[in-house]
Amino acid sequence: MNIKIDHLSGRCEGSLRITGSKSETNRLLLLQALFKGFQLENISNSDDSKVMQEALKSTSEVVDVHHAGTAMRFLTAYFSHLEGHEVMLTGSTRMQERPIKILVDALRSIGASIVYDKVEGFPPIRIKGKKLLGGTISLPADISSQYISALLLLGPVLEKGLKLNLVGKITSMPYIKMTLALLNNLGINTSFKDQLIWVGSVNKIKRINQVVESDWSSASYFFSIVALAKKAEISLTSFKKLSLQGDVVLLEIYKQLGVSARFEEDTLHLKKESKPLPDSIQLDLSKAPDIAQTIAVSCYGLGVGCDLVGLHTLKIKETDRLKALYVELTKLGATIKVTNESLHLSPHTNFKENCSISTYNDHRMAMAFAPLALKIPLKIEESSVVSKSYPDFWNDLRMLNFEIKQR
Repeated sequence: MNIKIDHLSGRCEGSLRITGSKSETNRLLLLQALFKGFQLENISNSDDSKVMQEALKSTSEVVDVHHAGTAMRFLTAYFSHLEGHEVMLTGSTRMQERPIKILVDALRSIGASIVYDKVEGFPPIRIKGKKLLGGTISLPADISSQYISALLLLGPVLEKGLKLNLVGKITSMPYIKMTLALLNNLGINTSFKDQLIWVGSVNKIKRINQVVESDWSSASYFFSIVALAKKAEISLTSFKKLSLQGDVVLLEIYKQLGVSARFEEDTLHLKKESKPLPDSIQLDLSKAPDIAQTIAVSCYGLGVGCDLVGLHTLKIKETDRLKALYVELTKLGATIKVTNESLHLSPHTNFKENCSISTYNDHRMAMAFAPLALKIPLKIEESSVVSKSYPDFWNDLRMLNFEIKQR
């Protein structure tokens, strides 16, 4: 469905409850399948998490994760250890272009039986589940943290536990720390010193129900809305000041763009502040790459330049996000340069109205550009793609007086 989106007053006020973190939910769903005996509250209603839930219950010989990259990585590890179960794990056309060789090689090194069905290094893959003993695995540290987390989540059920030796500069550190913290919450011993991560083997865990914090990456779009609005006060629940999610850096980043934030128990209050904006901002987003699109669009809408680095993982997401940002922001009149790991946007004062934004089957492209409707009318193509992580997104924008019409 293609939509036209506009906002006539430029003023936004309201209270919203954001769905549970997709990252936390998917990790806890996998641990729940491995150990049973504990319940989850406030889980994500995203397509990705629904795919995880269905796949973990499936007895089918073929499991299709569609566009869910996290599910592909986590389920590869899970099915490898599921004794006596054979499955072909596949996904969308784009998913079959996203590499999985590093994870497959790591699992094979501790005895997993995995073969490629079509192209070496890419899904679909055929997995014969068997008992894995664990041991020590060496991995490049600059890969997607989902590969690392997939192995760490499997560690507690391996007889010898798991040692991961990370070689080189570690990226997406907060996601690794999130995984370890969730393991610790269940009574599983871990350690992380220098480049070595250890996860101990356990037979049982703490039977404590787990409450999933709301998703900070989903909150990012409302930081952008507050920044771009003429006047705005928005309250979001349920969030923690001491969050496991790396995207909590939004609090500091958007302070530079005129957004103040305060906590009242689990409610986050955002407010537009009248203050001079910088000509440009410089950010290393290697620890929070998922918010790069939102920040780039916010800066464009405010006429602020930005230099964003640490973005090398964006090329293997739902689309090549750096290339997609270049095409769409250029379409809107921006002066922008991208490399394999960075984005450089020049300050500007001109907007092109009624542009049609392509979403590339990428939920974050649709949601990152939507707040620009506070400045100019926009068209968003294939708007339903938001269901991958935030199915209620367009309804929540309507609650903030955005006008959204099918076209």
